[in-house]
Amino acid sequence: MDTNCMTVSRFIIERQRDFPGATGEFTTLLNSLLTSFKAISSAVNRAGIHQIYGLAGESNVTGDDQKKLDVLSNDVFINMLGASFTVCGMVSEENEKVIRVPAPNEKQGKYIVCFDPLDGSSNIECLASIGSIFGILKKPDTNEPFKEEDVLQSGDNFVAAGYTLYGSATMLVLALKNHGVHGFMYDPTIGEFVLTDPDMLVKEKGKIYSTNEGYFKYLSPGIQKYIDAKKFPQSGEPYGARYIGSMVADMHRTIKYGGIFMYPANTKSPNGKLRLLYECNPMAFIVEQAGGAASNGSQRILEIEPKSIHERAPIFIGSKKDVEEVLEYIQRHDHN
Repeated sequence: MDTNCMTVSRFIIERQRDFPGATGEFTTLLNSLLTSFKAISSAVNRAGIHQIYGLAGESNVTGDDQKKLDVLSNDVFINMLGASFTVCGMVSEENEKVIRVPAPNEKQGKYIVCFDPLDGSSNIECLASIGSIFGILKKPDTNEPFKEEDVLQSGDNFVAAGYTLYGSATMLVLALKNHGVHGFMYDPTIGEFVLTDPDMLVKEKGKIYSTNEGYFKYLSPGIQKYIDAKKFPQSGEPYGARYIGSMVADMHRTIKYGGIFMYPANTKSPNGKLRLLYECNPMAFIVEQAGGAASNGSQRILEIEPKSIHERAPIFIGSKKDVEEVLEYIQRHDHN
């Protein structure tokens, strides 16, 4: 056992030295998130035994059927973050409107958290990897009361983002603005996330593409030609095809091994399917901090100015050269 292990809390406290004006509020916020991840990880691991599989009987605002674990995970996030007194507002996939956090003693938290509490929940009952996604913004004016439109900021304004993967192990991947991307494995024997993957970087080019090819006939000619080029290259080896159907799991593999994850617009979903604020933006922030790239097909994901909290966006994300290549196919075959 490493008696000098680097936990997330210790890691963040040490990084505070780089910010002389730090108040510790961000550390408190992160500790609340860590508690949420531990609780959700435990619930996921025990879901079958305690009969919390299955549908909750409702659909969320974006039309997805809610699973019981979706509802439980969402409640955990809202309760933990609300009790931290560091957050003024939240955006969740499971809530139609912005969640306002009451300000005790008129002291309002300065952070806004956008989250998908349980990504890939359609995979719950087959025990495939699922996860949680989050991004952290600051209220634009800390001297003014929180307004719901304060959440509509581009991803470039994130101060941090991350995801937790609940798979063969539970892992937190945390990106801090201008301070890189770091992976922490959960050690249940001590109840802590321990640094195992410091300074994670995305390969400049990979050998894997990840997309739902069941929608191939609905894709644009440029995307179809790109996929065909990966499967049947004129020279060299074909790319491997990997698709789990959980963004967290597919993106974790993409970050670790390189390549590209795509959820393009198609004739059935002309605006794409993934949500900008709490899926595309956090992942784009993480990947860019790790040296990769993310685009909606015409501009950087992080430059998009959101117009609504559940806005959707197409996404091409991963190794920089792979993203550049698919954008060339889009430009050549779809924009002429």
